[in-house]
Amino acid sequence: MNPLVNAVRAGLSRGLIELRQTLTTPIDLWNHLLPSLIYLVVLYFTRGDTVPGTTFSLGARTLPSLVGMTVAFSGLTTMMMSLAVEREDGTLLRAKAVPNGMLGYLVGKVTLVSSMIVINVAIILVPGLFLLDGLAIGSVSGWLTLAWVLVLGLIATLPLGAILGSLIDNPRNGGLAILPAMALVAISGIFYPLDGYPDWLADLGRLFPVYWLGLGMRSALLPDSMAAVEHTGSWQHLATFGALSAWAIVGLCAAPIVLRRMARRESGSAVIARRDRALQRAA
Repeated sequence: MNPLVNAVRAGLSRGLIELRQTLTTPIDLWNHLLPSLIYLVVLYFTRGDTVPGTTFSLGARTLPSLVGMTVAFSGLTTMMMSLAVEREDGTLLRAKAVPNGMLGYLVGKVTLVSSMIVINVAIILVPGLFLLDGLAIGSVSGWLTLAWVLVLGLIATLPLGAILGSLIDNPRNGGLAILPAMALVAISGIFYPLDGYPDWLADLGRLFPVYWLGLGMRSALLPDSMAAVEHTGSWQHLATFGALSAWAIVGLCAAPIVLRRMARRESGSAVIARRDRALQRAA
């Protein structure tokens, strides 16, 4: 069997095993699902409010943005923190010792994280469809748009999360690395139109995939009349596809290079040194 194919199969198996462990471990499951449950509460209490200047439900307007933010933020931060933690505990070193082990490890981690993201999206989306009025859920084209935006969003964000995770050698510093991700969400216009931002900040927000994920999800789930609220007054499907594809290509090209360089620096002595530092801080 081709070694690369074998590594991919091993990675898929590893990812499914980790997924089953996550779904059957109450504390891990709670940590993954809590944000989505909080979002549902927010949607419930905003279902009767309206978007300023319209009669459209604020909850319905917020739902696709929450879905887009879940894909972007979870794709970046969950992958990042997983790599940082497993770099410190020696998991990456063990993967490095196996032929094509890093490829298998990355496939497994992508399988786990993307599966949990899809579950979280379903937790937000399915109840929201019954809870909120005004969503455009009867269109086949809308569901197809939702599918390709979700897939491209995962491909665009997961490699970037892996790159960020490879740059963190201490998971306790992960909180500092999460701050830029939170800043991206803040400037992305994912909840408020970019028209209210300074021009330079709006242009900066459009450079990153978070904005395009939110826009793509809104185009899939909201009626065409709501496009007038957007920055350009349209859904920009072609631009959304192009932006997310560009980020996906950049991530897929850069992530293997960065991870290989990180793996070359891994050694038993480095893992032991990090573990000793962690024990000293805990003492």
